[in-house]
Amino acid sequence: MNRDRFPGLAGPWARLDGPAGTQMLDTAIEAMADFMRSGRNANEGGVFAAAHASEETVANARSEVGALLNADPRGVVFGPSMTALTMRFAATVVQPGDEIVCTRLDHDANVRPWVIAAERAGATVRFADPEPGSLALPASAVEEVLCDRTRWVCVTAASNAVGTIPDLAGITAAARAAGARVYVDAVHAVPHRQMDASAFDVLGCSAYKWFGPHVGMLAADPAFLETLAPDKLAPSSDDVPHRFELGTLPFESLAGVAAAAAYTRELDWDAVRTHETALLRKACTGLAAIDGVTLHGDAPDRTSTLMFTVAGHTSREVATRLAALQIAVWDGNYYAYELEAHLGLAPHGAVRAGFVHYNDEAEADRLVAAVESL
Repeated sequence: MNRDRFPGLAGPWARLDGPAGTQMLDTAIEAMADFMRSGRNANEGGVFAAAHASEETVANARSEVGALLNADPRGVVFGPSMTALTMRFAATVVQPGDEIVCTRLDHDANVRPWVIAAERAGATVRFADPEPGSLALPASAVEEVLCDRTRWVCVTAASNAVGTIPDLAGITAAARAAGARVYVDAVHAVPHRQMDASAFDVLGCSAYKWFGPHVGMLAADPAFLETLAPDKLAPSSDDVPHRFELGTLPFESLAGVAAAAAYTRELDWDAVRTHETALLRKACTGLAAIDGVTLHGDAPDRTSTLMFTVAGHTSREVATRLAALQIAVWDGNYYAYELEAHLGLAPHGAVRAGFVHYNDEAEADRLVAAVESL
């Protein structure tokens, strides 16, 4: 599906490393290059044409991201990464005596910022564990650790390690019943599922996971953001969302973000899900039939991301063998630090492969054949 729109797919490699960052879309690449060539490359705030053009580039990116995430563009905050934005956000909102709920299914970018902020503020972090075997995360897992002091529930929209999609609706309902807000890490989810930021208090993601450049973003109700006072420079704007954005924005990258968001928003999501599910099923069925291969996680709702170990081989050895066959996968813990420890996979972690809509059946077959060759 749409392979010709991704120049990075040219050549012999099977790019199954999408969970660590997808290939860039042709129009996103062109938009970035065009911005830098055009003479529009100027900072915001000036009275000349190029400065106005940069302001228009930022406004367009907020609009496109808002449309992609069903968020008010006035509440779209840009930053160098979702990790950096979450670190700053957690430091802004965590107060002494608060309780924070994180999950062992999450990328550490939605765990450690909250742990650090809690340690500094004198707050407490509690963890919700995924179900054994399936690694599903039902609402009941979060309800067990909620209390009347819980102020934030921080949960992934899809595990970057095993693809599990938690019961976000149930978790959000439980959190709000306890008087807590919900912070969703949708970095891994956006290329696989349509996301509705308006259903949560804050949603974070990164364009490099959905065919764009390395730019992070948070989406929230601007009225809620108005109640927060993050650390900022004295002369910088107090307006929302600008008060959350440190320094000069990467205007050329935001041109690429807008193009990638416009493309992703227009995908045929039913077709994407059908295609990706077929690739996941094909790969999992083939790998499960190989002696010594253990697949981790089988949640009923998941993205097309799989994690496995091979008896007698470290994950780095497996990934190295696959790389020799021009198959790109990831090894280790991919920052799913709590999950690695929870499953007893440290220090070597596991192998991760993932499919997005531009992958095809031949690549799933190559993965299985390469692992079988071990």
